[in-house]
Amino acid sequence: MTALDARPDATTTLRFPAGFRWGTATAAYQIEGAAAEDGRTPSIWDTFSRTPGKVRNGDTGDIAADHYHRMHEDVALMRRLGVTDYRFSIAWPRVQPTGRGPAVQKGLDFYRRLVDELRGAGIRPVATLYHWDLPQELEDAGGWPQRETAQRFGDYAGIMAEALGDRVATWTTLNEPWCAAFLGYGSGEHAPGRTSPLASLRAAHHLNLAHGWAAQVLRAELPPSAEVSLTLNLHAVRAHSDSPADLDAARRIDAVGNRIFLDPVFRGRLPEDLVRDTAPVTDWSFVLEGDLDVTSAPIDSLGINYYSPTVVAAGSGAAAPSPWAGAEQHVRFLPAPGPRTAMDWPVDADGLHELLIRLRDDLPGVPLVITENGAAYDDYADPSGEVKDPERVAYLHAHLSAVHRAIADGADVRGYFLWSLLDNFEWAYGYSKRFGIVHVDFATQRRTFKDSARWYASVIERGGLI
Repeated sequence: MTALDARPDATTTLRFPAGFRWGTATAAYQIEGAAAEDGRTPSIWDTFSRTPGKVRNGDTGDIAADHYHRMHEDVALMRRLGVTDYRFSIAWPRVQPTGRGPAVQKGLDFYRRLVDELRGAGIRPVATLYHWDLPQELEDAGGWPQRETAQRFGDYAGIMAEALGDRVATWTTLNEPWCAAFLGYGSGEHAPGRTSPLASLRAAHHLNLAHGWAAQVLRAELPPSAEVSLTLNLHAVRAHSDSPADLDAARRIDAVGNRIFLDPVFRGRLPEDLVRDTAPVTDWSFVLEGDLDVTSAPIDSLGINYYSPTVVAAGSGAAAPSPWAGAEQHVRFLPAPGPRTAMDWPVDADGLHELLIRLRDDLPGVPLVITENGAAYDDYADPSGEVKDPERVAYLHAHLSAVHRAIADGADVRGYFLWSLLDNFEWAYGYSKRFGIVHVDFATQRRTFKDSARWYASVIERGGLI
């Protein structure tokens, strides 16, 4: 019997290409715990989660899913699922506590053990250098709005390439720099909790710069066969109507939500309309000569994180601190129709197909990977110990169907990483939202496969969907 004792049904109607990468993904601060062990120092999320009122119920990532101590068990779960790849992130303050200077060997050793365990299980490691846990000392020195932070990130990339370059073949520089810049420095919803439109735009540029410098370092240090990528949470932006005003609202949000990263990385330029839209905030003088040559360092693939679309119309924006750095002036955000997840996010798989087709047309020749896609629902273990989550299964089936349709329509999609392997610390929501296909009882750390885990194992086993 194979993965999770799942028996494939007789007919497969949607088969994915040979070599398609079936994975799952996590992030260090959300699962590792061990927040003060073996030399690890606080990140901005340690500090933010201890700030009253910032995280629901005062939750922190101090223990999380205790993956630091239960790594072998978690890799065994992945092996039972049958995943071919695992996307994890490295906690910067675990390996370079101040963001400067030499590495802590105990921190590096944890990731060496993780990678060796994965390889021994036949699972391909995919390492993400930054999933939002900036060392607090770098934030105290100014954080991502400061150019030096990008320089420090390049040094950190070199440390990791030297430590793991002989055993990790795929590297992602940044995860969702839009969230790091605009939720962290614009609206204050995420760490470090600042609310400055100028700081968010400076952070966005320096994150692009950090990506470029890290990509250069990885290219220099890694074998030629290694893959270097970037993961963006691109917004599937829809205008409420075809009116010129609504279309212009969508253009504004597309500029500050998508093209602020796509154009510097793939075209070596800033979007002209973004510069015009944000003129009341900045003249972009912090972009120095040569910066856009750095940001556009070649990469091997683009990772896409997708959960739901964004619907906008012309109108008055909200008065509360906004993540959109002034570009949302005269823009209203409208709820998309249809069912919603426990995050109150609309379920709309067509948005993923739209996004993939756009990238097919805008970035010809760039391979694409779905690096995050999933849904939170109010899961619980029933009296028999089972965790039934039919809504998540339906969500995943619809979105994988959209990926298959995009491939049939010519999008070069190479893999799909389900978010997430484990229930975890869901950022400002604490432990109140569950995205995992493995249920975690946080009081006992007991892991239980949800029905969605068994469903995903059967998809992987047959290489497609019924």
